[in-house]
Amino acid sequence: MTRVLFEKHLQELKDDVLVMSSMVEKAIDRSIDSLKRRDLKLAHQIIADDENVNHKRFEIEDKCVSLIATQQPMASDLRTIIAILYISNELERMADHAEGIARITVLIGDEPPLKPLIDIPRMAQKTIEMLRQSMESFMQRDMKKAEAVCTADTEIDQLYDQVYRELISFMIEDPKTITRATRLMWVAHNLERIGDRATNIAERVAFIVTGKMVEMGTSRY
Repeated sequence: MTRVLFEKHLQELKDDVLVMSSMVEKAIDRSIDSLKRRDLKLAHQIIADDENVNHKRFEIEDKCVSLIATQQPMASDLRTIIAILYISNELERMADHAEGIARITVLIGDEPPLKPLIDIPRMAQKTIEMLRQSMESFMQRDMKKAEAVCTADTEIDQLYDQVYRELISFMIEDPKTITRATRLMWVAHNLERIGDRATNIAERVAFIVTGKMVEMGTSRY
């Protein structure tokens, strides 16, 4: 395989991971929309569509393994391929968290809302922004953007703590709200984990650029 053809296949892999990222972004956005509107049909569709994300991950992994097995990539190219393998896994896990939110929406069903949803949609929007920026940092090999993702993760953690404290206060004041409050906690936790996984992608940018693994995030789990 000539260098030109190798670079073509490598670019196809990058394009594939961008497509997967777009699928995940859509899943996150729709999962919160289904929660806000109590749209159970949409929630069930998100759950079903998660299989498409899984298939995309396996497709990317197969291409990565094939490229490594049939070629002898230079160190920098090999780091990129390994990073793509890792990123596809992180994206698949993000989609699982979005699916988890959809399943929580199904559990909630037609229960009366515990409170207006304000901070949880804010968390969702910030995680989507983090995902976009982490993928931009990957495509552009931009360390500054990668570092910005890690800074944003601190904001997600702060919002999560705020939601957690507020929901705990509901439980204390009225034990009848425990089930509904717990389910919203699960939603917030899923979003917090999505933020952590966006940070993991940003760390892979550092690996591609420097060849060293650097812990940049603030994950507490």
